[in-house]
Amino acid sequence: MLRMVKRAQMSKTKSTGIRLLAVFLALATAAILIMAMNLNPLEVYGGLFKGAFGSAYRVREVIIKATSLIITSLGIAIAFKMQFWNIGGEGQILMGAFAASCLALNIPDLSRPLLLVLMIIAGMIGGGLWALIPAFFRAQWKTNETIVTLMMNYIALKWVMYLQYGPWKDPLALGFPKIPNFTLNGILPKVLGMHIGWIFAIILVFLVAIFLNHSKKGYEIAVLGESENTALYAGINVKRTIITAIFLSGALCGLTGMIQASALNNTLSIEVSEGIGYTAIITTWLGGLKPVFISLVSVLFAALLQGGSFIQIAFGIPQAAAQLLQGMILFFVLGSEFFIRYKLVVDRPSLGEAKEELEE
Repeated sequence: MLRMVKRAQMSKTKSTGIRLLAVFLALATAAILIMAMNLNPLEVYGGLFKGAFGSAYRVREVIIKATSLIITSLGIAIAFKMQFWNIGGEGQILMGAFAASCLALNIPDLSRPLLLVLMIIAGMIGGGLWALIPAFFRAQWKTNETIVTLMMNYIALKWVMYLQYGPWKDPLALGFPKIPNFTLNGILPKVLGMHIGWIFAIILVFLVAIFLNHSKKGYEIAVLGESENTALYAGINVKRTIITAIFLSGALCGLTGMIQASALNNTLSIEVSEGIGYTAIITTWLGGLKPVFISLVSVLFAALLQGGSFIQIAFGIPQAAAQLLQGMILFFVLGSEFFIRYKLVVDRPSLGEAKEELEE
């Protein structure tokens, strides 16, 4: 019989080797698909790299994509560290964008620095409060947070859609369902040709790393993630820890919403989240819940997305095929993480058992 057994521990050299093998197998498998389209795999892979890093503009686009992904992934990591499976990043991003947009649209003449600071605070509070709902249910009644956070994504999406098609619809948009654009005061400034959010991301990587690894609350989150009974024995207030951690998780996702609405969309819309909340689950997991690794994985993932867009134009590859290439690479990389954590064991029957089977 074959069965999967969790590994006790694996050396860094061996785990790195498995990951590299997964990447090689992904590229080899994807090459078959590329050749089926009568294209040269080496040229396509070169196009992926060129599309991501071939010019200063493309590098900036990768960093812009990675910025929101990093911040959201850091928020998801705080929840995952406690084994609270926050699948609600999308909804928290939307509600953070909604809270920030309330200020940008209602007090547009406020001085730019003050308005932006208030929008950042509002975005974080909006995302944090939206995350508090499933956190309270989990702390109070032990509900399944995966289902609750996932369902709340759709509530947030429908709320923003209602605003976009209803009370916040721009009367000057000639009937098009669009919310008015922010004034300049509500738009984040640029630094080195990119919105200032990338600086926020760098600072947050170090702050979250310090919080998780060198603070009392970070220790409590880790202990609670390992065992609730151990946390209770250690005198940790379980409910308070859950509420605090998930509020911070939602707040970082809400900050992403503010950045997306302010710096990229310049308004609130249902496209604000761009699937970042779901993608961040993957980058958080691949980063091993470690902020520095999460940031590196997020940059590589953003480069894959940017390169995928480039090869569609450069080689005439359909969008579906480009997404399939990205999915195949991701599938193998995620699969490698499974084999790093588990091993395949063959259970051989004993001599007595084999004899009994033969007699039967």
